[in-house]
Amino acid sequence: MNSFFQRLEALLGIENLEKLKNSSVAVVGLGGVGGMATISLARSGIGTIIIQDFDVVCESNFNRQIIANVDTIGKKKVDVMEEMILKINPNCNVIKLDEKFNSSSRLFEYKFDYLIDAIDSVDDKILLIESCLNKKIDFISSMGTAKKVDIKKLSITKINQTAYDPLAKVVRRKLRDKNISDNFMVLSSNEEPKKTTILGSYMPVTASAGLMISDYIIKMIIEKN
Repeated sequence: MNSFFQRLEALLGIENLEKLKNSSVAVVGLGGVGGMATISLARSGIGTIIIQDFDVVCESNFNRQIIANVDTIGKKKVDVMEEMILKINPNCNVIKLDEKFNSSSRLFEYKFDYLIDAIDSVDDKILLIESCLNKKIDFISSMGTAKKVDIKKLSITKINQTAYDPLAKVVRRKLRDKNISDNFMVLSSNEEPKKTTILGSYMPVTASAGLMISDYIIKMIIEKN
């Protein structure tokens, strides 16, 4: 492990850093939550990061997305994220999928150990969750962070234990309709959503959610034999 991670090695030890280096994590969705989670993984020495997003950076992303600034407007999110990762850890193996996740996605053509679901489309999210469950891939799914401003209300829990999370409610119902298990881990907020017509987001919440998700994945890697 190179000197970039000396201070992480002091906390985790060389053996755990090697585990991180030898692990592969896929992040689907590079918005406010997924983008922060990805950067945290890069700064923690994950050896292979697969990033998937079909979108470009726009001005409406500025309030919450770590990839958004005046120099990245109009650029593909996967391209911006790849550049950021490699500036942090040039030895990271970055695999880009510039495409929407759906039934035609190439995601599962690649091998990875863990997955972070940070996509917004409900139907695509259901498909991704179902695929991970069927393939027995360790994953965590980000539920709703829009219209919420209290970082203390964030937690990692089973989806069947969520409350005041409209997205989780919809996902649970659709899973039940398909007889799919709802016994998996999610990042959720039990804060009652603000009553606004615009789907507003607050970076301290989205960024904290991304960091909590990356922490969950990192700890899973370390604790796995």
